[in-house]
Amino acid sequence: MEKGRKRVVILGGGVAGSLVAKSLQFQAHVTLVDPKEYFEIPWASLRSMVEPSFAERSVFNHREYLTNGDIVMSNAVNVTETEVLTADGHRTTYDYLVIATGHADRVPKSRSERLNQFKEDNQKIKSAHSILIVGGGPTGVELAGEIAVDFPDKKITLVHKGSRLLEFIGAKAADKTLTWLKSKNVVVKLEQSVDLSTFTDGQKMYQTSNEETIEADCHFLCIGKPLGSAWLKETMLKNDLDVQGRVKVDEKLRVKGRSNIFAIGDITDIPEIKQGFLAHQQAEVVVKNLKLMIKGGREYWTETYKPHSAVAIVSLGRKDAVAQLPFLTIIGRIPGFLKSGDLFVGKTRKQMGLNPDIVQA
Repeated sequence: MEKGRKRVVILGGGVAGSLVAKSLQFQAHVTLVDPKEYFEIPWASLRSMVEPSFAERSVFNHREYLTNGDIVMSNAVNVTETEVLTADGHRTTYDYLVIATGHADRVPKSRSERLNQFKEDNQKIKSAHSILIVGGGPTGVELAGEIAVDFPDKKITLVHKGSRLLEFIGAKAADKTLTWLKSKNVVVKLEQSVDLSTFTDGQKMYQTSNEETIEADCHFLCIGKPLGSAWLKETMLKNDLDVQGRVKVDEKLRVKGRSNIFAIGDITDIPEIKQGFLAHQQAEVVVKNLKLMIKGGREYWTETYKPHSAVAIVSLGRKDAVAQLPFLTIIGRIPGFLKSGDLFVGKTRKQMGLNPDIVQA
């Protein structure tokens, strides 16, 4: 390590953490701690299930954008005032720590395994006549939209335990989405759940909590994933979590009461919808603050982050989307033009310093 360089350790190589690592690699000695070797653009994963080649651009190795830093392929298990301990026994010293562990998601460690996973899911969809989707949040709705548009002959049933779809945004957006799905012949069953705990391979009959029977050749579980903060409950930061397990941060995105530990992305207690583009904005605030702090800048120069109002765009296949804006909710081709075509993949690659179109050989 270059003598005198500040050490920045980033936990989590998702939307927020990877951008911080990429942006600070020439200003500090950066170490990225992530259990997998690649970055994945999460809002592109459902498109990759119906079009596996799409993942060639949306999944790329950390080393492609982090050319001047260290990568520890493991999970953080403890943090002290000066260092991070990982599951593989690594101890990494830090001057500044950024926690961006998002949600706990079981995905393969290697890029090639992840690409194969998309191919397997695609084959599962192609070979099925009927498909059950469990969960009517953004993931379940977007997957239903992708399959309904690309494979209009498939019989799709979506089961959701809530009284409406997309409960994280307003009722108008949910109603418009339900109408759109029905127009694509997707059967939506609300206020019901499906117990998959006893599911066995080859099973084609599913029973809902209302004792309805659904026949499907395969199913996809699209319910919320747990926060990636459970490990913090055994560390010095255990009292910095709220009752939901989110990290309490101040307006500069530092863990409350700490001057050199930041938290960003889905893991924070910021009162706003958890979305990728907001995680990017949080990362940019932390990057500006750390650059100032590394240079010895004064406290009052640092940037603050203000929570955003409820703005969201949910893709509905390749051309449509539903958008909730501060004073307007719209569905169709206009919001679809904003997001659904390329799903911001080219823009995100460019932001990470990569060619928007060229794929890894």
